[in-house]
This record gives sequence, C-alpha cells and structure tokens, in this order.
Amino acid sequence: MHAAMLCIHMDATPVIVVLAAGLGSRFSGAGHKLAQALGQTTVLGLTLSNAIGSGLPVVVVTTQHLLPEVSRLLAGSEIVLVDDVGHSGALFGMGHSIAAGVAARPQASGWLILPADMPMVKSATLRAVANGLAHHPVVFAQHQGRRGHPVGFSAELYSELVQLTGDEGARRITSRYPSYGVEAADAGVLIDIDTPSDLNNAQRSLTTFERAER
Repeated sequence: MHAAMLCIHMDATPVIVVLAAGLGSRFSGAGHKLAQALGQTTVLGLTLSNAIGSGLPVVVVTTQHLLPEVSRLLAGSEIVLVDDVGHSGALFGMGHSIAAGVAARPQASGWLILPADMPMVKSATLRAVANGLAHHPVVFAQHQGRRGHPVGFSAELYSELVQLTGDEGARRITSRYPSYGVEAADAGVLIDIDTPSDLNNAQRSLTTFERAER
C-alpha cells in the first residue's frame, strides 16, 4: 500500500537541478563567471536556456549574491537559496547544494545535476539523460567515451542525495551504484567555464555555430 501511494504522488518527469552556488574563484575576470556575457545572454543565462529548452522542470540552487541574475530568468518558486559555497567550511559545498536542490523537489522521478558553468550542454542531451533514468539508477552524459555532465539520479536514491554535504558532490553515490553512460554527439558535456580562456573558447564556438546555422 505504501509503495502504491508513492507511485500516485510521484511526478513522472525528472527535474534538472542547476548548481549556481559556487564562488567561481578560479575565474580571474571582473565579476562572477556566471554573470559573464556569452552569446546573446550570460553563462548562467545560456545554461538555463538550454535546461528550460529541454522541456523538463528546472530548479536553480544559488546564493543571495547571484539571486538578481537568477531572478531575471526564473520564477521565485524555482529558486533555492543556500549559503555561499566556500564561505562556510566543508558543510556548505557542492554536496550541500545538490541536497538542497533535490529536497526542493522530493516528488520527482529523478534529478539531473547540472553545474551552472556548463552552458554548452544541449537540450537534447538533457532529455536523453532523463530518459535513461527510467532504466538505470545513475545516468551520465559522455562524449567520445569521456564522462561528463549532467549526471542523473533516479528517485530510489533520494534519501542518500538529501544527506550529501561537503565538496565531494555525489561521487560516493555514483561509486556505489551501477552507472550508465549516454553517448552524446554533444561536446558541451565536457566543457565548463572556469577561466577567461574557457569563456573565450565558448564564445568562439557559439559564433561558429551561429554562422553555420545561417
């Protein structure tokens, strides 16, 4: 009876949890790396645009510092505020952000963890990883055999995800459960924006793509 009730209340669609609470300390440019201009928007804006374009529900885990930037793009009900990662010791790391995002949508059938500094991940790739959660407890995107993001977790791992803390993220969970790689023609699953050089390379890639589309 209890299992049947869970099935009734569970949402059939996995949720994308965008992690936007880091300090971005490796980025040496002016301002936070997620607020840097990229294409017609910002790094965060493009990440969210691709996430929303997947058709999946989206939740952003962020800080007070980045709240104005996030609020321009999403409704308040889709935003989870946490302390700045890196300011409050080991407790408030990536693991804490993942736990907060998952706990905000406990009825989801799964969760895709997407770092906000990965704006090149395509909407179709997000959908492919989400589809894989119907058959596997842990699913990740890969390109030419190289493991990347997002990483998806099915609903059965909820209790472990919401207990995560520190900066290790979900690695201890992925090491304990069978993981399935979804091969994508999308090199964006390997590209994050950590430095001004990364940002310049992403801008050139976008410009090349836009020219090819004309």
